[in-house]
Amino acid sequence: FFFKDTATTEIYTEQIVGSVRCVQETVVRDSILDAREFEWESQLRFYWKPSVNDLEIQQCTGYFSYGYEYQGLNGRLVITPLTDRCVMTLTTALTFKLGGAPAGPAGTGKTETVKDLAKSLALRCVVFNCGEGLDYHAMGTIFSGLVQTGFWGCFDEFNRINPEVLSVVSAQIKTIQYALVHEKKTLELLKKELNVVTTVGIFVTMNPGYAGRSELPD
Repeated sequence: FFFKDTATTEIYTEQIVGSVRCVQETVVRDSILDAREFEWESQLRFYWKPSVNDLEIQQCTGYFSYGYEYQGLNGRLVITPLTDRCVMTLTTALTFKLGGAPAGPAGTGKTETVKDLAKSLALRCVVFNCGEGLDYHAMGTIFSGLVQTGFWGCFDEFNRINPEVLSVVSAQIKTIQYALVHEKKTLELLKKELNVVTTVGIFVTMNPGYAGRSELPD
């Protein structure tokens, strides 16, 4: 990449160097000497695989292909022990063809964590703000777009959707997960047959205990 803005380049480089330095300090401090140790395997690691001539991303038991979706130099999330654990949980869920549902008070970084992980994997993450006006057809249309593009969808305040709509939406999500688990090339949604791009991911964030929110089962 060619950067015309020197200040932007320096900031971006500093973010990378800072992240690497943090990992190095942890490895040295805890005397991590084996590549199979958890402290190393729990890091989001990037490997170039000559056998397939492509970039592979690994974390714990998860193996992911690099998405090559350029999103610009718009900053990265600050790495903390909490975001580390959250990312590890999400990548483990993705290994089993599942999504994630971060929950917590407003402004704690639930959506930003999902977006940052998508950026690390070079995948486009589209954020949708949910409300009482969303019905099963609107949600099905959104899911149809995500399935055919392989984008991630992050549904903010998912528990604001009416409970009767959520029951249908859960069936739609189950259809997508079934297709991913069984490596189906197509699936049927809203009475239409759609091609499946396997990088699709569905994530929801919730603010439990707030007024106007539905109580979802664990």
